[in-house]
Amino acid sequence: MEKRLQTILARAGIASRRHAAELIESGKVSVDGVLVAEKGMRVDPVKHEIAVNGRLLPGEEEKHYYLLNKPAGYICTVTDTHGRRKISDLFTRVNVRLYPVGRLDKDTTGVIIVTNDGDLAYRLQHPSFKVDKEYIVTISGSITSREISKMRKGVDIDGGVSAPCEISEIRKTRDNTILRIVIHEGRKRQIKQMFEVVGCRVVLLDRVRYAGLTSGKLKCGEFRKLTEEEIEKLKRI
Repeated sequence: MEKRLQTILARAGIASRRHAAELIESGKVSVDGVLVAEKGMRVDPVKHEIAVNGRLLPGEEEKHYYLLNKPAGYICTVTDTHGRRKISDLFTRVNVRLYPVGRLDKDTTGVIIVTNDGDLAYRLQHPSFKVDKEYIVTISGSITSREISKMRKGVDIDGGVSAPCEISEIRKTRDNTILRIVIHEGRKRQIKQMFEVVGCRVVLLDRVRYAGLTSGKLKCGEFRKLTEEEIEKLKRI
């Protein structure tokens, strides 16, 4: 059966779908010995020989699925040229190339899925599927009910209005306010930007739920394999 070339590469665990498209466009992928640059090209992996950087594509790799409770100070990438700590550094004992599903800022903690299943990663990150992400946010100072109402409806960030969200105050401390917020978008620094619009500064941000999964008993930096039931639920999204 013919499939898009970047989909085949992602399913083989070569790279994420986005990175696979970049490999194709940069002329590093060949089909039957001929370099291709058309990322939307459809190929039957059974009938054609596909190679990346001259190496034939291996058979479909076994899929692995993990839930990580990300600690602060780690970036959500598998490679980095600046020597920063990466979440892939936490999986050194797992002998397979894994990718984070979506991103959390370096100083943001909480649940993130890490896998080599490119198709599932794509579906979970695509905005059309509206996957819920729940955060506990600590801001400096206080916030008014009017400002909370404004954020619920959507605020202008990155040249566009954020989608409506759930947001409620949990409690106040002497210096800070702690809130719960649920969004289904995934723009860069979205929550911090939303609070900045209403004049509030985020001091702590922890994602406590993603696609129905919570950290449970996982401590910061710990991870576990997803159960078969959890994997099936994610695939049904």
